[in-house]
Amino acid sequence: MNVLKLGIPKGSLEVATIELFRKSGWKITTNARSYFPAIDDPEITCNLVRAQEISRYVVSGNLDAGITGKDWILENGSDVTVACDLVYSKASLRPTRWVLAVPMDSSVTRPEDLHGKTVATELVNYTRRYFADRSVAVNVQFSWGATEAKAAEGLVDAIVEVTETGSTIRAHGLRIVCDLFESNPQLIVNNEAWTNPWKRAKVDQIRLLLQGALVAETKVGIKLNVRRDDLDAVVALIPSLTAPTVAQLYPTAALHGEEWLSVESVIAEAVARELIPRLQSAGAVGIIEYPLNKII
Repeated sequence: MNVLKLGIPKGSLEVATIELFRKSGWKITTNARSYFPAIDDPEITCNLVRAQEISRYVVSGNLDAGITGKDWILENGSDVTVACDLVYSKASLRPTRWVLAVPMDSSVTRPEDLHGKTVATELVNYTRRYFADRSVAVNVQFSWGATEAKAAEGLVDAIVEVTETGSTIRAHGLRIVCDLFESNPQLIVNNEAWTNPWKRAKVDQIRLLLQGALVAETKVGIKLNVRRDDLDAVVALIPSLTAPTVAQLYPTAALHGEEWLSVESVIAEAVARELIPRLQSAGAVGIIEYPLNKII
């Protein structure tokens, strides 16, 4: 039987990735004593691997595909196929920024000012390439962690570090010189596996459903009943991907001879709290808001 070997990122991406797969239709179960999570699909086997290493294993063919950050693909210089970007909006996996930062009182205002200086980072290979491309000679040191503290304590002249808002950088008394790039999770595939028709079709299935789950992340479904006379006013209030679905309710004695309709649509979750009272004022009743797993 054909099987796709899939890398699941261990660490900060792990919980959100497993939850995304759940919404996409796959149940992944981890065990603290095992690096091989169970998945309810006999055509997939999972390996739990640090995000920093997944791209290397995908390149070597030990994994057919995996989810890792764009940053680690750039760091490893990995020759892989990117099947899709996975931009998580509500989860803890929003896009992050890699930045060049220095102590607040540093005279450095641009990367070129670091000529002959020392830079600490976990992203060693990328940082070396970044400065080499600009003909700036720097000493790049690998940082095992607490990278901001190294610059704050004067152990290094600058750092290349990941941040979301920059607040942690500022909290350590550092200043951002410039942004280097933005990173987000990506579904990547071994180039040879990508040319295999069965494996490519399986990856495409995963890609389609993962992206559908991400689209649904900030959406909700809404359903309501309305009299025919109030329909236009209610529909005018409802934003929709295309147009709301309108269906006639079966005539019963409870409708007292009036024509009632059912209206259903998909809306942004953020607008629901403002929209629902307005719909009620326009004549809508029986309003239901419900979560969505996927929008394809």
